[in-house]
Amino acid sequence: MSIRIGNAPCSWGVEFADDTRNPTWQHVLKECAEAGYKGIELGPVGFMPEDPDILREGLEENGLELIGGVVFRPYHDPDAWDEVLDATHRTARALKAHGAQHMVLIDSISPRRAPTAGRASEAEQMDHAEWTAYRDRIATSARIGAEEYGLTVGIHAHAAGFMDFEPELERLLDEVDEKILKICFDTGHHSYAGFDPVAFMKRHIDRISYMHFKDIDPKVKSRVIENRTGFYDACGQGIFCNLGEGDVDFPAVRQVLLDAGFQGWCTVEQDCDPTLNPDTLGDARKNREYLESIGFV
Repeated sequence: MSIRIGNAPCSWGVEFADDTRNPTWQHVLKECAEAGYKGIELGPVGFMPEDPDILREGLEENGLELIGGVVFRPYHDPDAWDEVLDATHRTARALKAHGAQHMVLIDSISPRRAPTAGRASEAEQMDHAEWTAYRDRIATSARIGAEEYGLTVGIHAHAAGFMDFEPELERLLDEVDEKILKICFDTGHHSYAGFDPVAFMKRHIDRISYMHFKDIDPKVKSRVIENRTGFYDACGQGIFCNLGEGDVDFPAVRQVLLDAGFQGWCTVEQDCDPTLNPDTLGDARKNREYLESIGFV
């Protein structure tokens, strides 16, 4: 099987580079390797060293390959464009320096959308002009990554942002050239949004270039949606459970990938709150072992 399994710093609670709660980047690399993975994502740019020589040494010490990186920024906010553009170029440079291929674009959490995470019918929508400008900012980032740096760029739907639910994701895919924008498909966020991950994969597998493996505890999902719980609080309540313990049908996900001849990396992401003392090493190991038990090797 030509699918390789990696992990990402968010599985160690790393969401923002400057968060004082973060473990060290050395600790993340060490535990990732100890859990049996051979690849890892960059995490938010600035978390790992941007000096290629320093990071290369750390990766080599742990037998890890850099897979890709995420631009998790407020594409929905026109006043934050300089920040988004800076993160785009810095992330792309870091990936290219280490031969990583996948740059993932995520619209970060918006206060306007946070209360309706998982509630597609209630979510505020952009008007035509706002959507057009938003779409064009995403397309610009994608074009930079694809054309200036030679990366494979994928859009990633994410709870509580403006690229969350299936209709807006499919609208974006219709309006942005497939040559510059593929899909990084996250199984867990698609379930959180209230849609069927396997059904979406079957419809769009030809455009999926990269996968994030995440599972959702259905009881926690139901509770946090009912209570309008914030995304990070939901993480602290354990909405992202170990793979195989939630509502994502990973054997079916595997079959769709196999049927399509998918090749390359699939990355485990189990967002957690580092202040709650999660068993990051144990969870990472369990997730790898689960994937191996259903045929991912």
